[in-house]
Amino acid sequence: MHFARTEEQDELAAAVRGMLTKRSGSEAVRAAVATEAGYDTELWSALCEQIGVAALAVPEEYDGFGASLVETAVVLEVLGEFLTPAPLLASTLSTARLLLHGTDEEKAAQLPGLAAGEVRPFTLGRVVLEPAERAESMDQTLRLAVAASATDTPEDLRAISVALTTALQVGTMQRALDMTVAYSQERVQFGRQIGSFQALKHRMADMLVRLEASRSASWGATAAAAAYLSTPDEESAAKLTRLAAVAGSYCSDSLDLIAAETVQLHGGIAITWEHDAHLVFKRAHALAQLNGPAHRLRAALV
Repeated sequence: MHFARTEEQDELAAAVRGMLTKRSGSEAVRAAVATEAGYDTELWSALCEQIGVAALAVPEEYDGFGASLVETAVVLEVLGEFLTPAPLLASTLSTARLLLHGTDEEKAAQLPGLAAGEVRPFTLGRVVLEPAERAESMDQTLRLAVAASATDTPEDLRAISVALTTALQVGTMQRALDMTVAYSQERVQFGRQIGSFQALKHRMADMLVRLEASRSASWGATAAAAAYLSTPDEESAAKLTRLAAVAGSYCSDSLDLIAAETVQLHGGIAITWEHDAHLVFKRAHALAQLNGPAHRLRAALV
Protein backbone atom coordinates (compact mmCIF):
# COMPACT_ATOMS: atom_id res chain seq x y z
CA MET A 1 0.00 0.00 0.00
CA HIS A 2 1.33 3.45 -0.98
CA PHE A 3 1.65 5.71 2.07
CA ALA A 4 3.31 8.76 0.51
CA ARG A 5 1.39 11.59 -1.07
CA THR A 6 1.80 12.32 -4.74
CA GLU A 7 2.90 15.69 -6.04
CA GLU A 8 -0.67 16.38 -7.14
CA GLN A 9 -2.01 15.63 -3.67
CA ASP A 10 0.56 17.95 -2.11
CA GLU A 11 -0.51 20.68 -4.53
CA LEU A 12 -4.16 20.07 -3.63
CA ALA A 13 -3.37 20.43 0.08
CA ALA A 14 -1.37 23.58 -0.61
CA ALA A 15 -4.23 25.12 -2.61
CA VAL A 16 -6.76 24.44 0.14
CA ARG A 17 -4.35 25.63 2.84
CA GLY A 18 -3.70 28.84 0.93
CA MET A 19 -7.40 29.63 0.69
CA LEU A 20 -8.08 28.80 4.33
CA THR A 21 -5.12 30.84 5.52
CA LYS A 22 -6.75 33.88 3.96
CA ARG A 23 -10.38 33.12 4.78
CA SER A 24 -10.63 30.75 7.73
CA GLY A 25 -8.64 32.17 10.62
CA SER A 26 -9.84 31.97 14.21
CA GLU A 27 -12.17 34.98 13.98
CA ALA A 28 -13.60 33.79 10.66
CA VAL A 29 -14.33 30.33 12.10
CA ARG A 30 -16.19 31.81 15.06
CA ALA A 31 -18.13 34.16 12.78
CA ALA A 32 -19.08 31.29 10.47
CA VAL A 33 -20.37 29.17 13.36
CA ALA A 34 -22.64 32.04 14.42
CA THR A 35 -24.37 32.25 11.02
CA GLU A 36 -27.68 30.57 10.25
CA ALA A 37 -25.96 28.02 7.98
CA GLY A 38 -23.29 27.27 10.57
CA TYR A 39 -20.49 27.60 8.05
CA ASP A 40 -19.16 30.20 5.61
CA THR A 41 -21.29 29.62 2.52
CA GLU A 42 -19.10 31.88 0.39
CA LEU A 43 -15.97 29.98 1.41
CA TRP A 44 -17.69 26.67 0.66
CA SER A 45 -18.68 27.96 -2.78
CA ALA A 46 -15.10 29.07 -3.43
CA LEU A 47 -13.72 25.68 -2.35
CA CYS A 48 -16.13 23.95 -4.72
CA GLU A 49 -15.84 26.30 -7.68
CA GLN A 50 -12.12 27.13 -7.57
CA ILE A 51 -10.68 23.87 -6.22
CA GLY A 52 -13.52 21.40 -6.76
CA VAL A 53 -13.42 19.76 -3.33
CA ALA A 54 -16.97 18.37 -3.52
CA ALA A 55 -16.34 16.88 -6.98
CA LEU A 56 -13.19 14.93 -6.11
CA ALA A 57 -14.85 11.56 -5.47
CA VAL A 58 -17.55 12.00 -8.12
CA PRO A 59 -16.90 10.17 -11.44
CA GLU A 60 -16.31 12.32 -14.52
CA GLU A 61 -19.45 10.99 -16.18
CA TYR A 62 -21.44 12.79 -13.46
CA ASP A 63 -19.55 16.10 -13.77
CA GLY A 64 -16.98 15.16 -11.14
CA PHE A 65 -13.18 15.07 -11.15
CA GLY A 66 -12.96 11.29 -11.02
CA ALA A 67 -10.29 11.33 -8.31
CA SER A 68 -10.75 9.24 -5.15
CA LEU A 69 -11.52 9.35 -1.45
CA VAL A 70 -7.79 9.73 -0.82
CA GLU A 71 -7.89 13.20 -2.37
CA THR A 72 -11.02 14.01 -0.39
CA ALA A 73 -9.19 12.97 2.78
CA VAL A 74 -6.33 15.32 1.85
CA VAL A 75 -8.81 18.19 1.89
CA LEU A 76 -10.50 17.02 5.09
CA GLU A 77 -7.14 16.92 6.86
CA VAL A 78 -6.50 20.57 5.99
CA LEU A 79 -10.04 21.54 6.99
CA GLY A 80 -9.41 19.82 10.32
CA GLU A 81 -6.17 21.74 10.76
CA PHE A 82 -8.02 25.05 10.45
CA LEU A 83 -11.11 23.82 12.38
CA THR A 84 -13.08 25.08 9.40
CA PRO A 85 -16.83 24.36 9.46
CA ALA A 86 -17.62 22.83 6.07
CA PRO A 87 -20.08 20.21 4.78
CA LEU A 88 -17.49 18.12 2.92
CA LEU A 89 -17.83 15.03 5.11
CA ALA A 90 -21.60 14.78 4.63
CA SER A 91 -21.27 15.60 0.92
CA THR A 92 -18.71 12.85 0.38
CA LEU A 93 -20.71 10.27 2.33
CA SER A 94 -23.77 11.12 0.23
CA THR A 95 -21.64 10.59 -2.87
CA ALA A 96 -20.39 7.23 -1.58
CA ARG A 97 -23.93 6.12 -0.75
CA LEU A 98 -25.10 6.84 -4.28
CA LEU A 99 -22.10 5.15 -5.90
CA LEU A 100 -22.43 2.02 -3.77
CA HIS A 101 -26.18 1.70 -3.26
CA GLY A 102 -27.92 4.10 -5.66
CA THR A 103 -29.66 3.25 -8.91
CA ASP A 104 -28.43 4.59 -12.23
CA GLU A 105 -31.33 7.06 -12.21
CA GLU A 106 -30.45 8.29 -8.72
CA LYS A 107 -26.80 8.72 -9.66
CA ALA A 108 -27.65 10.70 -12.78
CA ALA A 109 -30.11 12.90 -10.90
CA GLN A 110 -28.10 13.61 -7.74
CA LEU A 111 -24.35 13.25 -8.31
CA PRO A 112 -23.93 16.33 -10.53
CA GLY A 113 -25.50 18.47 -7.81
CA LEU A 114 -23.23 17.03 -5.15
CA ALA A 115 -20.22 17.64 -7.40
CA ALA A 116 -21.24 21.29 -7.71
CA GLY A 117 -21.37 21.68 -3.92
CA GLU A 118 -25.00 21.00 -3.11
CA VAL A 119 -25.38 20.30 0.62
CA ARG A 120 -27.62 17.45 1.77
CA PRO A 121 -28.19 15.83 5.16
CA PHE A 122 -26.58 12.45 5.78
CA THR A 123 -27.66 10.18 8.62
CA LEU A 124 -25.42 7.84 10.60
CA GLY A 125 -27.76 5.86 12.82
CA ARG A 126 -29.49 8.65 14.73
CA VAL A 127 -26.85 11.30 14.08
CA VAL A 128 -27.65 13.66 11.20
CA LEU A 129 -24.79 15.50 9.50
CA GLU A 130 -25.74 18.84 7.92
CA PRO A 131 -29.37 18.81 9.13
CA ALA A 132 -31.94 21.37 8.04
CA GLU A 133 -31.99 22.59 11.65
CA ARG A 134 -28.87 21.91 13.70
CA ALA A 135 -29.03 21.07 17.38
CA GLU A 136 -26.90 22.53 20.13
CA SER A 137 -23.83 20.35 20.54
CA MET A 138 -20.44 20.47 22.23
CA ASP A 139 -18.62 21.34 19.00
CA GLN A 140 -20.50 24.02 17.09
CA THR A 141 -18.06 23.78 14.17
CA LEU A 142 -19.88 20.53 13.32
CA ARG A 143 -23.51 20.84 12.28
CA LEU A 144 -25.35 17.92 13.86
CA ALA A 145 -28.82 16.88 14.92
CA VAL A 146 -30.47 13.78 16.36
CA ALA A 147 -33.03 11.96 14.24
CA ALA A 148 -36.33 10.86 15.78
CA SER A 149 -35.50 7.25 14.94
CA ALA A 150 -32.33 5.45 13.90
CA THR A 151 -31.58 4.89 10.22
CA ASP A 152 -30.09 1.58 9.11
CA THR A 153 -26.81 2.87 7.70
CA PRO A 154 -24.99 0.21 5.62
CA GLU A 155 -21.84 -1.13 7.25
CA ASP A 156 -19.64 -0.15 4.33
CA LEU A 157 -20.75 3.48 4.62
CA ARG A 158 -20.10 3.41 8.35
CA ALA A 159 -16.56 2.19 7.71
CA ILE A 160 -16.01 4.90 5.09
CA SER A 161 -17.31 7.48 7.57
CA VAL A 162 -14.83 6.26 10.19
CA ALA A 163 -11.95 6.45 7.69
CA LEU A 164 -12.81 9.97 6.51
CA THR A 165 -13.36 11.21 10.06
CA THR A 166 -9.79 10.20 10.93
CA ALA A 167 -8.58 12.73 8.35
CA LEU A 168 -10.39 15.49 10.26
CA GLN A 169 -8.91 14.15 13.48
CA VAL A 170 -5.35 14.14 12.12
CA GLY A 171 -5.75 17.73 10.93
CA THR A 172 -6.99 18.77 14.36
CA MET A 173 -3.99 17.04 16.00
CA GLN A 174 -1.67 19.00 13.73
CA ARG A 175 -3.37 22.25 14.73
CA ALA A 176 -3.09 21.37 18.41
CA LEU A 177 0.60 20.48 18.18
CA ASP A 178 1.45 23.59 16.16
CA MET A 179 -0.36 25.80 18.68
CA THR A 180 1.40 24.15 21.60
CA VAL A 181 4.90 24.32 20.14
CA ALA A 182 4.41 27.96 19.13
CA TYR A 183 3.17 28.87 22.63
CA SER A 184 6.08 27.05 24.28
CA GLN A 185 8.46 29.27 22.32
CA GLU A 186 6.68 32.45 23.46
CA ARG A 187 5.80 31.78 27.11
CA VAL A 188 8.59 32.65 29.51
CA GLN A 189 8.80 31.21 33.02
CA PHE A 190 11.75 31.37 35.43
CA GLY A 191 13.55 33.51 32.86
CA ARG A 192 13.38 30.88 30.11
CA GLN A 193 11.03 29.87 27.32
CA ILE A 194 8.98 26.96 28.66
CA GLY A 195 9.76 25.01 25.50
CA SER A 196 13.37 24.75 26.70
CA PHE A 197 12.37 22.62 29.70
CA GLN A 198 13.15 18.98 29.02
CA ALA A 199 9.99 17.63 30.65
CA LEU A 200 7.82 19.73 28.31
CA LYS A 201 9.94 18.78 25.31
CA HIS A 202 9.25 15.13 26.06
CA ARG A 203 5.51 15.74 26.27
CA MET A 204 5.45 17.58 22.95
CA ALA A 205 7.61 14.83 21.39
CA ASP A 206 5.02 12.29 22.56
CA MET A 207 2.32 14.40 20.93
CA LEU A 208 4.26 14.34 17.66
CA VAL A 209 4.70 10.55 17.79
CA ARG A 210 0.96 10.13 18.34
CA LEU A 211 0.21 12.49 15.47
CA GLU A 212 2.46 10.75 12.95
CA ALA A 213 1.25 7.27 13.94
CA SER A 214 -2.33 8.52 13.57
CA ARG A 215 -1.52 10.02 10.17
CA SER A 216 -0.18 6.69 8.92
CA ALA A 217 -3.24 4.83 10.21
CA SER A 218 -5.56 7.42 8.65
CA TRP A 219 -3.84 7.27 5.27
CA GLY A 220 -4.09 3.49 5.32
CA ALA A 221 -7.81 3.60 6.13
CA THR A 222 -8.66 6.21 3.52
CA ALA A 223 -6.67 4.30 0.88
CA ALA A 224 -8.70 1.20 1.78
CA ALA A 225 -11.92 3.23 1.53
CA ALA A 226 -10.92 4.51 -1.91
CA ALA A 227 -10.06 0.97 -3.06
CA TYR A 228 -13.41 -0.35 -1.84
CA LEU A 229 -15.37 2.45 -3.52
CA SER A 230 -13.56 1.63 -6.76
CA THR A 231 -13.91 -2.16 -6.44
CA PRO A 232 -16.52 -3.10 -3.81
CA ASP A 233 -15.74 -6.80 -3.37
CA GLU A 234 -15.44 -8.97 -0.26
CA GLU A 235 -11.66 -8.66 -0.01
CA SER A 236 -11.63 -4.86 -0.20
CA ALA A 237 -14.59 -4.71 2.22
CA ALA A 238 -12.74 -6.80 4.81
CA LYS A 239 -9.62 -4.65 4.49
CA LEU A 240 -11.67 -1.44 4.81
CA THR A 241 -13.49 -2.71 7.91
CA ARG A 242 -10.24 -3.70 9.62
CA LEU A 243 -8.18 -0.61 8.76
CA ALA A 244 -11.05 1.79 9.52
CA ALA A 245 -11.46 0.23 12.97
CA VAL A 246 -7.72 0.47 13.64
CA ALA A 247 -7.47 4.08 12.47
CA GLY A 248 -10.73 5.19 14.06
CA SER A 249 -9.91 3.83 17.51
CA TYR A 250 -6.30 5.02 17.50
CA CYS A 251 -7.03 8.49 16.11
CA SER A 252 -9.86 9.05 18.59
CA ASP A 253 -7.69 8.13 21.55
CA SER A 254 -4.75 10.12 20.20
CA LEU A 255 -6.75 13.28 19.58
CA ASP A 256 -8.25 13.05 23.07
CA LEU A 257 -4.74 12.82 24.52
CA ILE A 258 -3.28 15.59 22.34
CA ALA A 259 -6.21 17.92 23.06
CA ALA A 260 -5.76 17.36 26.78
CA GLU A 261 -2.02 18.01 26.54
CA THR A 262 -2.71 21.16 24.53
CA VAL A 263 -4.84 22.51 27.36
CA GLN A 264 -2.34 21.46 30.03
CA LEU A 265 0.73 22.89 28.28
CA HIS A 266 -0.98 26.20 27.57
CA GLY A 267 -1.97 26.62 31.20
CA GLY A 268 -4.71 29.00 32.28
CA ILE A 269 -5.07 30.77 28.93
CA ALA A 270 -6.34 27.52 27.37
CA ILE A 271 -9.58 27.63 29.37
CA THR A 272 -10.51 31.12 28.19
CA TRP A 273 -13.14 31.62 25.50
CA GLU A 274 -10.79 33.80 23.45
CA HIS A 275 -8.19 31.06 22.96
CA ASP A 276 -8.68 28.28 20.38
CA ALA A 277 -7.63 25.45 22.70
CA HIS A 278 -11.23 24.86 23.73
CA LEU A 279 -12.22 24.48 20.06
CA VAL A 280 -9.64 21.70 19.71
CA PHE A 281 -10.87 20.06 22.92
CA LYS A 282 -14.51 20.16 21.80
CA ARG A 283 -13.65 18.89 18.32
CA ALA A 284 -11.74 15.97 19.87
CA HIS A 285 -14.66 14.80 21.97
CA ALA A 286 -17.28 15.36 19.26
CA LEU A 287 -15.39 13.38 16.62
CA ALA A 288 -14.60 10.62 19.12
CA GLN A 289 -18.36 9.95 19.46
CA LEU A 290 -19.48 10.58 15.88
CA ASN A 291 -18.91 6.98 14.73
CA GLY A 292 -19.02 5.37 18.14
CA PRO A 293 -16.41 5.31 20.93
CA ALA A 294 -12.92 3.95 20.38
CA HIS A 295 -13.44 0.82 22.47
CA ARG A 296 -16.39 -0.18 20.28
CA LEU A 297 -14.27 0.16 17.15
CA ARG A 298 -11.51 -1.92 18.75
CA ALA A 299 -14.04 -4.61 19.61
CA ALA A 300 -14.58 -5.15 15.89
CA LEU A 301 -10.97 -6.30 15.60
CA VAL A 302 -11.20 -9.17 18.09
